[in-house]
Amino acid sequence: MQSLLPNRRSAVLSLVMALAIGAVLLAMGRVPICQCGTVKLWHGLVQSAENSQHIADWYSFSHVIHGLLFYFFAHLLWRRWRWFGGRPAIWALPIAVAFEGFWELLENSPVIIDRYRAVTMSYGYAGDSVVNSLSDIGFMVLGFLVASRLPAWASVALALAFELFTLAMIRDNLTLNVLMLVWPVDAIRVWQAG
Repeated sequence: MQSLLPNRRSAVLSLVMALAIGAVLLAMGRVPICQCGTVKLWHGLVQSAENSQHIADWYSFSHVIHGLLFYFFAHLLWRRWRWFGGRPAIWALPIAVAFEGFWELLENSPVIIDRYRAVTMSYGYAGDSVVNSLSDIGFMVLGFLVASRLPAWASVALALAFELFTLAMIRDNLTLNVLMLVWPVDAIRVWQAG
């Protein structure tokens, strides 16, 4: 069976795609860095103007989970179902970067920003800085690479641990984020507001 890990060409393609996504975000009018003028390694205050503006935040855990999930789906496609017949599985990471990049573009569109403001705990959400979006892609890549090294049960345990940890720390996680975007529940919104 072929490896899902990238070779040099697919790793370079992944990087070029991420940089292209950054360029599109800039063209969309996204700020390159936090308007506060600094770039922090970590920003942990969710209800602030600096949320999703720095390298890492509480939602970085969700992006690692994205990578774990993308690896799982790539594993199914290439190893289980063999839909791609002689196509090298090394292209799984660039495809994952494309999906994550698509989400970053969509997440920073006025439609999703307005939706976040209307139905989630992110009332003042203004979108991500480009640095944060590129870091989110990097965290997804990290999750993808971690999943390639762990047994499946360990990836599931890691994803569950991240979900429970962020739920306990900020009353939000990937599951609630998706639920509240798709089907808002007032009781959850009130609970998240504390």
